[in-house]
Amino acid sequence: MEKPLQIRILKELMRQIDEKVNVDAGVMYRNPTSVYTCPDVATREWQAFFQDHPQLIALSASLPKPGTFLTVDDFGVPVLATRDPEGRFRAFVNACRHRGVRVAHEERGESGHFMCPFHNWTYSNRGELVGIPQQRHFGAIDKSCHGLLELPAVERDGLLWVHPRVDGTIDLDAQLGGLAPEIASWRFGDDMVFMGETVIDKRLNWKLANDTFGETYHFTRLHKNTLGQIFHGDVLAYEEFGRNHRFVIATRGIDTMREKPEREWDLLEATSPLYYLFPNIQFSFGQNTVSMIKIYPYPGDPGRSVTRVAHYFSRDAVDRAAQANGTSPTITAENTYDPSGFAQQDAVLTLSAFTEVFDSTIEQEDYLMGETTQRSAEAGQLAHVLFGRNEPALHHYHHHFRLALGMSPLEQIPLA
Repeated sequence: MEKPLQIRILKELMRQIDEKVNVDAGVMYRNPTSVYTCPDVATREWQAFFQDHPQLIALSASLPKPGTFLTVDDFGVPVLATRDPEGRFRAFVNACRHRGVRVAHEERGESGHFMCPFHNWTYSNRGELVGIPQQRHFGAIDKSCHGLLELPAVERDGLLWVHPRVDGTIDLDAQLGGLAPEIASWRFGDDMVFMGETVIDKRLNWKLANDTFGETYHFTRLHKNTLGQIFHGDVLAYEEFGRNHRFVIATRGIDTMREKPEREWDLLEATSPLYYLFPNIQFSFGQNTVSMIKIYPYPGDPGRSVTRVAHYFSRDAVDRAAQANGTSPTITAENTYDPSGFAQQDAVLTLSAFTEVFDSTIEQEDYLMGETTQRSAEAGQLAHVLFGRNEPALHHYHHHFRLALGMSPLEQIPLA
């Protein structure tokens, strides 16, 4: 991010802190609770936003070297993502061309080949069919026509994108709505290490899960003993980029930064930026760390969702954590780690101070509130909830969600 923009954001946050005001959208809306419970809406969402839409699955660090792979099963199509021998990111339908059985069962790993456990048909990590036991029973089968079905896949600026349809298209400039250059400037593809994932399965609609990331009004109230000790509540620097937005909250570090000359101001020393990427990604980062929050509906149940929080740290942060525990650096030249290694576990335990607070706050505070809203919505008596003037990210998210499904706009509430 360019320095003038960083300074503009920091000055806006300082202004709000000094004037004891929050961001003000100037409008309020009613949001019908039926969007959190309606099976028809849920079916349409599943098709439009997950079956027929590009999906951000990970940072490049999740496939740190040729031969590494990961599997994804969150949006209806089983995906096998690989980095082939030339280092190219590729994605396939995780299904054998013989009888449709999964060829990769582990969540992640390293392999040059994938063998179907049913009949041992074997595929390379380029997706090529390379082996058929007793091939004579299948005649003169053309192996070049029976490789794994390849999905559109794009790696750009440290992000891995997949389209769930073989005939789908990925246009990241259109997808990111002008945000692409800013994302590129953070260099998320450089020197990051995947350090684990937390899965949160809860009784709340996936949009309610997204809503918990949509305002800072609750920070000094719900989070007063957790994140409220780290961040200023009721202040927010906010900007929209098509269907996406940037959401910047101030840490307590902003209080000392104002004492420095502007040329020394650094956004990541005093804030925690978060990008919302339509339709289901909350992408939070700071110095030496990135957390990718992917929120998915649960097919067939509008009142349930699954959130995957993937944590990445810089190689330097992991090495320093290991050294602080009296161990040797454990990250290899291939930018990967062995979760069974004792030294690496020490590093993970040190860095878990961050991940534990982050994950537990989402699950035990934010999502706990969302579950009670879900129950209220399902009871059928609460027709609407309110989005205040200080909650523009919620306005933006729900406007675009409704627009994409051809629904009527949110009802605006006249201001007194």
